[in-house]
Amino acid sequence: MKNHLYLAALLALGAARARAQTLALPPDTQRVSDAQFKARFFADTLYAHEHYTKTEYEVPMRDGAKLHTVVYAPKDADRVRYPIMLNRTPYSAGPYGAGRYRLRIAQNSTMLHEGYIFAIQDVRGRYLSEGTFEDVRPATEQHPTKKDVDEGTDTFDAIEYLLKKGPRNNGRVGQWGISYPGFYTTVGLLSRHPALKASSPQAPVTDWFWDDDHHNGAYFLTGAMGFWGGFGQARPQPQAHYPDGPAMGTPDSYDFYYRLGPLKNLNEQVFKGKIKHWNDLTQHPNYDAFWQARNPRPRLHGLKAAVLTVGGFNDAEDLFGALNTYRSIEQQNPGLPNRLVMGPWVHGGWAGSTGEMVGNVAYGPSPSRWFQENIEARFFKAYLKDDKPTAAAALPEATVFEGGNNRWRTFDAWPPKQAQDKVLYFRQAGALAFSPPTDGANERRRGDVNFDFDQFVSDPAHPVPFTEAIVEGMTREYMTDDQRFASRRPDVLTYQTGVLAEDLTLAGPIKALLQVATTGTDADWVVKIIDVYPDDTPDNPRTAPGVHLGGYQQMVRSEVMRGRFRNSFSQPEPFVAGQVTAVPFTVQDLMHTFKKGHRLMVQVQSTWFPLVDRNPQKYVPNIFEADASDFQSATHRLYHTPAQASQLVLKVLP
Repeated sequence: MKNHLYLAALLALGAARARAQTLALPPDTQRVSDAQFKARFFADTLYAHEHYTKTEYEVPMRDGAKLHTVVYAPKDADRVRYPIMLNRTPYSAGPYGAGRYRLRIAQNSTMLHEGYIFAIQDVRGRYLSEGTFEDVRPATEQHPTKKDVDEGTDTFDAIEYLLKKGPRNNGRVGQWGISYPGFYTTVGLLSRHPALKASSPQAPVTDWFWDDDHHNGAYFLTGAMGFWGGFGQARPQPQAHYPDGPAMGTPDSYDFYYRLGPLKNLNEQVFKGKIKHWNDLTQHPNYDAFWQARNPRPRLHGLKAAVLTVGGFNDAEDLFGALNTYRSIEQQNPGLPNRLVMGPWVHGGWAGSTGEMVGNVAYGPSPSRWFQENIEARFFKAYLKDDKPTAAAALPEATVFEGGNNRWRTFDAWPPKQAQDKVLYFRQAGALAFSPPTDGANERRRGDVNFDFDQFVSDPAHPVPFTEAIVEGMTREYMTDDQRFASRRPDVLTYQTGVLAEDLTLAGPIKALLQVATTGTDADWVVKIIDVYPDDTPDNPRTAPGVHLGGYQQMVRSEVMRGRFRNSFSQPEPFVAGQVTAVPFTVQDLMHTFKKGHRLMVQVQSTWFPLVDRNPQKYVPNIFEADASDFQSATHRLYHTPAQASQLVLKVLP
């Protein structure tokens, strides 16, 4: 989550098969160099100064709190009626004061030049806005008194004020936001204000038991220091600046968190009990009423505005949010214009980068520019400027970037209706196959292969790193990192197919079912889906120095499951030592083609440090309160027999 702060700063500076299409890039879509990207960025900054007027408002809410709102309106707004684009943020609407402009007032260059009224609002209790801030404030269905407020009512009141007392406008409002502002965009839909015509939650914070803070109950540790240390500090009164959070004092996050010890030490040694969210989080280790109240998805019904949800397949923070916000709206709002865009981007990469490279992996001519011009700008223009949004009807239901082939695809549903479930089985001798395992009677007699299980020793004192590099915090590039360093470790099980005779395209979520046993009473299970390049793959001059793509093991998807939650996220339970146990979980969506001549690899491990906190492997009621003495080494087994067949259910496009 520390990248939320980076992004905020940057934004401030047939039958079914026949319906799927491959989108050709426009002839003028070419690779955008970093210099060209920066030049366009600063040209837009100058354009904003020349063509927009800045005004600041104190916008009253129904309970009397005033929210500071900075508005940039085209200088001809007294003659031309423009729609309003609202961005509600906990990251500052600044810079504040007359004549001081944001480096970027619009989410993309096309929209800046087309002309909108851009309104940026400090949410309740942040920066210059009054009131008390609450992280992912729960939404309520009823508001019996003026004192009953949530982000939906604040959005409604902000829209109402801007329409009537802000710059003259055309009576239509759009809302957008990336990351935490994406959360405010999602819950802004619950305002159901009649003027809110179009909304785009982008990489939205959604449910902190599955994105950002946790993944399937496992805590994403590196986000704690980088984000909550600064963002989580109390603000007793409105202020333009927040103090910096505590520093690690080392560029080596692996070493820092290893020396820190159990999670309880983070509060004692770093946060000093001053970070409210951390205190709340550690008191709610399970998916209880605290977390459930902060999940907006069940309330996303009866919506009125058209929705465009945007996410990145390489988003290390809020991939879950984009995919599941779209799904929830789709399921609860039949007939509502609801569209999804998933690109190859890191967190917010479509707004802050060309999107052409993630780590050492190239994705071709600027996916970001193509999206901004052909999807985002068209979406808002259709619903906010056109009298009849006929142009919006041409936008596909799902516009998705296919890795491997590096091209945009469109579908009339996501996951694609034509994707077929195929079971990929773990097999003996490190193999993967679409055929189930056999009993291996003849091989058993030879005794040279174990046909029942593979095993490894998982030691919390020597956890598997999440990246080979020495890094400070969580790198976004880990999503495409070379995994050869991990496959060489004895505590990582590695399985792979033979060389593929034809392309294999996966589109949608993956259902994992691991049949496991452990000598301990708790364990994490990490599954990584990897594209293994041929040994003769030529190097790309844009990759990092010394990196060779021959034999590169590109991680294309990964997920962790905290084993105690295998049957319930609300009521965890220990493993019975030595007992074979099913651990089912979902590995989040991808769209990637494993090319002919490549191989598909899967790695299974139980530590992923310090991306994920260490599981003691001894069941304790609350891992946030575990002592150093609770951590123990354990032997884990992964079974691959006909009766206990560990497997992945893939969605494969024909």
